[in-house]
Amino acid sequence: MEKVRGIRARDDRILPETRWVSAIIVPFLVAAFAILYLFPDHTNELFAWGIQPRMSAMMLGAAYFGGAYFFVRVAAFARWHWVKVGFLPVTTFATLMGIATILHWNRFSHDHISFFAWATLYFTTPFIVFLLWLRNRSTDPGFNKSELSMPRLVRVVIGIVGGLTLITGIFLFLRPELMISAWPWQLTPLTARVLGALFALTGVGELAIALDVRWSSARIALQSQMIGIVAIGLAIAFSWSNFNQANPLTWIFIASILFLFVATPLLYFWMETRAES
Repeated sequence: MEKVRGIRARDDRILPETRWVSAIIVPFLVAAFAILYLFPDHTNELFAWGIQPRMSAMMLGAAYFGGAYFFVRVAAFARWHWVKVGFLPVTTFATLMGIATILHWNRFSHDHISFFAWATLYFTTPFIVFLLWLRNRSTDPGFNKSELSMPRLVRVVIGIVGGLTLITGIFLFLRPELMISAWPWQLTPLTARVLGALFALTGVGELAIALDVRWSSARIALQSQMIGIVAIGLAIAFSWSNFNQANPLTWIFIASILFLFVATPLLYFWMETRAES
């Protein structure tokens, strides 16, 4: 009987609580995206804290846009193993954002409604999203040999990119004063740590993709990433005056975004072609 229950449990379903929490998160992310990306010069009046220059605001908004897409898929359309690689990266991001909020408490507009939304999100989601991952992972049926798998070399490259991105995020978060002096645009200790959380989100996400051989486990995460990359590319164009063009790291940053802008869709469509053949 226990064996039968175990087999039934691994039916790849997303538990109702996982869907409901995902649906609740989406409006927060959409609202934050609208403020930060569409009105990046008005964060003092509209957001939980004033973010300058606009590149920092728009980059955070771009991440929220990709995140909103991810959680819509979780809430409405997905199987568990299609989305499971996104939960630990989100937990990492939300945890770091909560810590950054505490470390820079005086930088926030405590009487603004956006701050209550911000604090609610980042003081609860690290625990909630992690618990959802713990509960829902038991439904993962695991790798089936009939499924399309990603080549080992591809996963190694993704893992290396993820590792380098995570290291960058760690330095931004733990040594913001060091990174401020080298960064392509102006940062404060808080925005440096927020960017560190964003880089950690991407890095842990890439590592999670690299560790799961199934192509179906990577598809939605890569779709979300492509949305974020396009939004960051547009943010660079609209915020070009924020960049120090004499700083070599400016061109390294842009080259990295261009690499992801080209490589991610190529990988996606190549794997999709293999899946259809």
